[in-house]
Amino acid sequence: MAQFFSIHPTHPQARLVRRAADIVRGGGLVAYPTDSCYALGSLPTATKALERLRRVRGIDERHHLTLMCRDLSEIANYAIVDDARFRLLKRATPGSYTFILRARRELPRRLVHPKRKTIGVRVPGHAVAHALLAELDEPMLSATLVLPGDAQPLSDAQEIRERLERELDLVIDAGSCGTEPSTVIDLTGDAPLVLRNGKGSLTPFSVEAV
Repeated sequence: MAQFFSIHPTHPQARLVRRAADIVRGGGLVAYPTDSCYALGSLPTATKALERLRRVRGIDERHHLTLMCRDLSEIANYAIVDDARFRLLKRATPGSYTFILRARRELPRRLVHPKRKTIGVRVPGHAVAHALLAELDEPMLSATLVLPGDAQPLSDAQEIRERLERELDLVIDAGSCGTEPSTVIDLTGDAPLVLRNGKGSLTPFSVEAV
């Protein structure tokens, strides 16, 4: 049965953030708010939680999960970021963007796309997500909380609890985040490639949606 924390969206209560981080550290799978929509998240080392995440989403290991990071320096620990890509990332983070980058060779296989050897990374611009990542002092593996057969991500924490209370360990309620997912941009080539046109504006990248 999932626990349910109501956390202030702009001034998250430290006590509740600490309790949420303890659940994540204990191998929990949580639903939490981001600056685009709600997401599922767990520690990258929590293999059983990641199995549950994929089962809830109806996806396999070929689907990119997103490594939610606190800042650009943390991204550089997991992905290859040269000067040009760093400038692009700096221009758009934190924000509603997911970036596909080449993964560092030493990363565990569960973090990396099995064929492309890439990783999805993001720095969310939501106070609750940032507070949780800061308390954890490490990234979370995440995916947009859209269920198989649904046209849009879930945006109401009470509905998330009702539909997934036996699948999750915690639902963090910070009010509606909307239903538009992040913009996904592939930075593995010579020029940025938009894979999904979402909430994040394309203006910083001088590209158009395909």
